[in-house]
Amino acid sequence: MARIAHLPDRAVLSISGADRVSFLQGLVSNDMTAVAPGHAVWTAFLSAQGKWLADFFVFADPEGVRLLVDCDATQAAMLRQRLSRYRLRADVEISETGYAVHAAWGEDFTAPEGYPAAPDPRLPQAGWRFLLGHPVASPSADDVDYDHLRLSLGLPDGVRDCESGKTLLLEANFDQLNGISWTKGCYMGQELTARTRYRGLVRRHLLPVTSHHELPAPGTPILSGTTAVGEMRSSRDKVGMAMIRNEHINDTELSIGGHALHVHVPQWFALPAKAE
Repeated sequence: MARIAHLPDRAVLSISGADRVSFLQGLVSNDMTAVAPGHAVWTAFLSAQGKWLADFFVFADPEGVRLLVDCDATQAAMLRQRLSRYRLRADVEISETGYAVHAAWGEDFTAPEGYPAAPDPRLPQAGWRFLLGHPVASPSADDVDYDHLRLSLGLPDGVRDCESGKTLLLEANFDQLNGISWTKGCYMGQELTARTRYRGLVRRHLLPVTSHHELPAPGTPILSGTTAVGEMRSSRDKVGMAMIRNEHINDTELSIGGHALHVHVPQWFALPAKAE
């Protein structure tokens, strides 16, 4: 049976106007022409230097008149402001909506008719995402349950796992989770993103970790012996995400806060060839 959770830490922006697709296409890492009813796209908004600033899901409005941006609620105002700077003469209007974001996973889920809904584009195991005019009345799960699912799959939560203006998309595995198009035209930050791929410049990766003890705060160093080889990012209880240097991903002697730490490499993950 499917589990359905309202995600109260998400907000939805509307991008309308005749130029909405071409406008967003030149600003984000993924291909906005692929957005269609029943097919959402996960993408990132970067600095001019190619570093992560935000990530979000883009849905097609069922009426075909706007794109709907499912983003972290704490970034909605920033995104609206920054995207608006690039409007110039484009026929584009950016506004907030009252949509409530939901996730569904497990078996026997039927998407609600007449509302934006699509499989999570990152991994099939992540289930579906859909937008409603209000939170679902009787959810079978909550945002904590969804967070446990996310952590178990090794999916990044941008605000909690990436550092604004510092994290590279390939460090956070956007390339392996369908968050980057390598065939679309130029976009802001594209040059560095392409260079890190083709030159094998990614030296660390975001991966799920576990401990037999409660995991410490983000930023806590991860040690191999006495050498810092990574740092903690988001966590819940004894499961979390950590940024680990490539050469220590398979290290069996890692510790954090005086306790053993274990890296769990997801089946979908592969080190770049030049980094192996």
